[in-house]
Amino acid sequence: MKALVISVDLGGLDYQPHVEEFLMLAKGAGADIVGTVGARRARPDAKYFIGSGKVEEALLQADEGEAEIILFDQPLSPAQQRNLERKLNRRVVDRVALILDIFALRAKSHEGKLQVELAQLQHLSTRLTRMWTHLERQQGGIGTRGPGEAQIELDRRMIGDRVKLLRSRLDRVQRQRATQRRARARGNTLSVSLVGYTNSGKSTLFNALTRADAYAADQLFATLDTTTRRIWIEGAGQVVISDTVGFIRDLPPTLIAAFRATLEETVQADLLLHVVDAASPQRDEQVIEVNKVLADIGADDIPRILVYNKIDMAGYEPRVERDEHGTIARVFVGALNRLGLDGLREAIVETGHIAGNNAFNIENLQSE
Repeated sequence: MKALVISVDLGGLDYQPHVEEFLMLAKGAGADIVGTVGARRARPDAKYFIGSGKVEEALLQADEGEAEIILFDQPLSPAQQRNLERKLNRRVVDRVALILDIFALRAKSHEGKLQVELAQLQHLSTRLTRMWTHLERQQGGIGTRGPGEAQIELDRRMIGDRVKLLRSRLDRVQRQRATQRRARARGNTLSVSLVGYTNSGKSTLFNALTRADAYAADQLFATLDTTTRRIWIEGAGQVVISDTVGFIRDLPPTLIAAFRATLEETVQADLLLHVVDAASPQRDEQVIEVNKVLADIGADDIPRILVYNKIDMAGYEPRVERDEHGTIARVFVGALNRLGLDGLREAIVETGHIAGNNAFNIENLQSE
């Protein structure tokens, strides 16, 4: 689908990386980008987010490039989205809706699809307008013009009922996960979750450690559904490793809430491997963004190891770094070429031992 991208610089130091990331998101959703319009503002315009002059410029570019859709790289209020659509005569998709669309495209498991639908419905519920919005019909055509408030209320009720049903199903999934975690804890099994910014190479590392075949690709949000494998690590015994969804800056709050069941694997893990793209110029900013999300979901106090991945692209050698207290701080690996994995396994054993919880007691394991 041909798309025009509108990019807004609000004075942040990370504007260019933000733009590049949004373009990756757009291409990941299948957009054929025919042009971009850049705008610089001290603060968003209340009506259009961008100024009216930029709206006219966008309309001209959209017409010239025959764009079918407008992709806006900032979250829009319902009123701003509606005003832009009326002026540009095209559907406008903001950053939140684009991320939700990609999640819908990538989700494979039943649970993942439920979570995506819940987030999409929560987003949609704030954007019902005085036009036909019924979920089971297409917009336009005879009998669909100006239905008024009664139809909107029916839509809201339908969305509300569906949201309740989805939450009920996801609660069931969450209880099942809790039961599985308790069984692992009783079996003295160390639980390790891979976390990190999207496209940092988590799934490639997961495959390298577990010899699994989880989907891995050079695109944002290649992994949405949590994949779990049990492996044996010398000195640690049975270890359960989970590959989780990647994080991104300004992740929609509705998405964090909807994916609570999936992220529960992260919250309940004994050890986090925070995978970092060592070759990315924005790696430090990405680490900060991931730490923010971990704090949001209550996982900021779980022991973790920074795993600098893609060292073959960054020019680093495999190694393990310690802080001034002798505690492992960073492990450098190249998952694609299986570089440094022995050092990472040793770090998992050592850090898992230090974590000293009921799920992993090295002395008990060695005495068995």
